[in-house]
Amino acid sequence: MDLLHTLFYFVIAIGILVSIHEFGHFWVARKVGVKVIRFSVGFGKVLWSYQKNPESTEYVLSAIPLGGYVKMVDEREGEVKQEDLAFAFNRQSLSGRTAIVAAGPIFNLMLAVALFWTVLVIGETGIKPILGVVGQDTLASTAGFVEGDQIISVNDKLTPTWTEAMGVIIASAMDGEQGIKVAVKNFDQQEAVRILNIAESDAKNPDALYEKLGFKPWSPKLKPVIGKVLPDSAALTAGLRQGDLIISADGTVMNDWMQWVDTVKTHPGVAIQLLIERDGVQMPLTITPKSVPVEQKTEGKIGASVFVPEDLIKSVSIEYSLSPLKAIPVAFETTWYYAASTLKMMGKMLIGRASVENLSGPISIAQYAGQSAEMGLVHFLKFMALVSVSLGVLNLLPVPVLDGGHLLFFGLEAIKGKPVSEKIQTFFQQVGIALLMSLMALAMVLDVQRLFN
Repeated sequence: MDLLHTLFYFVIAIGILVSIHEFGHFWVARKVGVKVIRFSVGFGKVLWSYQKNPESTEYVLSAIPLGGYVKMVDEREGEVKQEDLAFAFNRQSLSGRTAIVAAGPIFNLMLAVALFWTVLVIGETGIKPILGVVGQDTLASTAGFVEGDQIISVNDKLTPTWTEAMGVIIASAMDGEQGIKVAVKNFDQQEAVRILNIAESDAKNPDALYEKLGFKPWSPKLKPVIGKVLPDSAALTAGLRQGDLIISADGTVMNDWMQWVDTVKTHPGVAIQLLIERDGVQMPLTITPKSVPVEQKTEGKIGASVFVPEDLIKSVSIEYSLSPLKAIPVAFETTWYYAASTLKMMGKMLIGRASVENLSGPISIAQYAGQSAEMGLVHFLKFMALVSVSLGVLNLLPVPVLDGGHLLFFGLEAIKGKPVSEKIQTFFQQVGIALLMSLMALAMVLDVQRLFN
C-alpha cells in the first residue's frame, strides 16, 4: 500500500509539472503562429485522442503519465506540405522561436509562483521554531543560541515555522553566505540577533551541516505514555496499547518519555521487564526491542510513538497565512529565492564546493512525493512548487538537448546573424545527452545507496 501510495503521488506530481512545461511550449507556439500537430499528455501508447478536423491539433492522452510532448510542424523533422511552410517552427523569426522554447521553463516557474501563493493563502500549521537544549561545541552554541530562543527571521526573511527556519538557514549556508543573521526572542519576549558563522568546509552536505549546527526543537518533558503503535512492531507483539503509561523498566522508574527512549535504544534484542498502568490498573509486560543498525551501531526500536496532549500540541504550533493580495509578492520572492538557491547549489556541485550527494533521483523524488502527500495538501503543494522551480531552472541551463541549450544556439545566431550549423548542433546535442545520462545514472546510484542505508 505504501509503495502504491508513493507511486500514485509521484505520477500525479511529475505528470502535472511536465505537462504544464509542455503546455507552455504549446500555448506560445500557437500564439506565434506555429502549427502544432500533436499535444500529448504522457508517452507511449495512445489511450485517448481528440482532433476537431484533419488540419487541427490532435490532443492525446498516452499510457505513460510521466510527462508529455508537443509536436510542431518543422522541416528539420520531416517533409512539410507547401501550405504549411509558413507555419513551420524553423521558419519563424528568432524572437518567435526563442519565445516558444523559453515558455516551457517559464511556465514551470509561473506554476511555482501560483502554488506558493496557494499555500500562503490556504495557510499552514507548523511547529514554532523554538530551540531546545543547545549542545556544547556546536555552531549554535558558538553563536550564543540558548534553549528557549524562538527564531523570528533569518537574514530578514520571516520564518514562522521550524521547517522554514531550518530550510532558510541551511540554504543560506549552502549558498556560501558568511555571517547568517538570525533574529530571535526568548520566553520573556526579549529580542536579540545571533550571527551564525559557518565555514565553507561545513557547507557541503545539508545533513552533516544540520548536525554541526546543533539545532533541536524545544519540547517539554512528556510522560512515558504510548501513543500510536505501528503494525508488525515489538510494541504490538508485547501487547502495548495506546494510552499505556510506562511506570518502570527492569525496576527503574520511568520519569519521562526520553528516559524510556534511551532505555529502549540501549536494549536491542534484549527483553525488558515492564510495569505499566492501563485504565488505572497496573500490570507487568515483557518487551524485546528490535535491533536496528544506526550509523555503525545497533539500537533498539519498539515501533511506538509518544502520546502528546492536544493542548500541548497547540502551545507549540503556529498557523501562518496571508491575504490573497499580500501573498502575491511573497510568492514571487519565494520562487526567486528557491530558484537562486537551486542555481547556486548546481554551480557549487560543478566546481566541487558542494557534495554530489545533494542530488535527488527519481526514487528520492517519489519518496518525497508520497511523504508530503501523507502530511497533507499544503505540504504536497509545496513539494510540487519546489520541484517545479527545479525543473524550470534545470531546463534553462545552457546544456544542449535542454531548452537552455536551444536558447544558447539562438543567442549565437543573434550574434552571428545566421543559425548555428545543424552538424555542430547535433554534435553538442550528443554531448548533452551523454552528460544528462551520466547525471541521471549518478542520481540513481545515490538513490539506491540512500534506499539501502
